[in-house]
Amino acid sequence: MKEIVLEAQARPRATKGTTKSLRKSGRVPAVAYGEKDAPWPLSVDEKSVQTILRSQGGRNALINLKIGTSSHTVLIKEIQRHPITRALQHVDFHRVSLKQKIETKVPLHVKGEAPGVKLGGGVLEHLVREVRVRCLPTEIPAMLEVDISNLQLNQAIRAKDLALPKGVEILMDAESVIVHVITVHIVEETPAVPEAAAAGMTPAEPEVIKKGKVEEGAEGAAPAAGAEKKPAAASPATPPPKGGGAKPEAKKPEGK
Repeated sequence: MKEIVLEAQARPRATKGTTKSLRKSGRVPAVAYGEKDAPWPLSVDEKSVQTILRSQGGRNALINLKIGTSSHTVLIKEIQRHPITRALQHVDFHRVSLKQKIETKVPLHVKGEAPGVKLGGGVLEHLVREVRVRCLPTEIPAMLEVDISNLQLNQAIRAKDLALPKGVEILMDAESVIVHVITVHIVEETPAVPEAAAAGMTPAEPEVIKKGKVEEGAEGAAPAAGAEKKPAAASPATPPPKGGGAKPEAKKPEGK
């Protein structure tokens, strides 16, 4: 990995006023520690650090930190940003030895197009985005490529399948799944069944009330709603016979 030079300056103990003034001038408070030495309070140029973070390698870039006439090999260990503006607030540097292996995280980059997605209709799931490795500072890879060009439906690439540069050791379970192509299952929702139908019962039909005139002669028919009720016509009374009683029926003589 290409070495990057970064100028740094020693700074006094930070206070609220000095830190604010430092950031206004375009510099960021920092600290360098490691190699069994006491931490060094420093300040670095914010734009220079931003350029390193955007470069290939990012946080794993090997930096030659120059402090006056001395120089030290460091890695960016941690950064702090403003929660709203995302401006750099603080940088931690870790002093390292070029002859001693260290542990760090390396990002993964997916390469190619999986046939299981393009032809099989599957979905690619990227489960692991970075892996932890152990190696010398000069051998830290900027990233590790994950080639999915031959990945079929229901197949996976595991940690043991990754192509590692010489001298780089991966620190995770060899069977851990990095990416895989899965089958998509479409679940159709079943419409809700009414309780009566579920029990095998036929739901009762609603009573229909007809509006209008009731036909004559229909026994027990109720008058239509809103219809005016008319009194029933009285049948004409048969007048009684004269004489105060009924006449006896005359009998015809026999034989005539």
